Amino acid sequence: MFSRLGAFFLDLLQVIVFAVAIFLFVYLLILQPHKIKGHSMDPNFDDGEFILTDKVSYRFGKPGRGDVIVFKAPPDYQEEYIKRIIGLPGDHIMVKENRIYVNGKLIDETSYLDPSVPVTGGSFTVEGREVAIPEGQYLFMGDNRPNSYDGRNFGPITKDKITGKAWLSYWPPKKAGLIEEKVYTF
Repeated sequence: MFSRLGAFFLDLLQVIVFAVAIFLFVYLLILQPHKIKGHSMDPNFDDGEFILTDKVSYRFGKPGRGDVIVFKAPPDYQEEYIKRIIGLPGDHIMVKENRIYVNGKLIDETSYLDPSVPVTGGSFTVEGREVAIPEGQYLFMGDNRPNSYDGRNFGPITKDKITGKAWLSYWPPKKAGLIEEKVYTF
């Protein structure tokens, strides 16, 4: 009797250890869940929405303009933010007359933002002044431009601070699905 009960608990322990190992492998290396906190990505991502972040893509490729990413934010790089990549390494960015210019060209964000959303400068992207994004760094902005603390204020960050690319929304169910990639037209 005790040998069967012992074998059962040993089998159960093996299943639990195996499940935890798979979970940790996926969580640490492949996908990570994140909860949207705040309204800086309204109207495209809601406060309290849950997403999965792909942690593999940027190990083999480079972040692209328009990607929605999760990253460790300054000043202490402990808290994670979700924002959209606007500036790539080497780009010249300017906020002027409520719009964003990249390398001297107005970017069209109408596929995910209402044209009436104003874009203001910050301490890094001062209104009407072009700034260069250093090599190896990226500039991010929230979709809710009037209510987002983002790269316009703290400047660009390095790729190593990027946790991953927003890949899938899974909660609430009405928002569930793959996160659509946005391509900019100039």
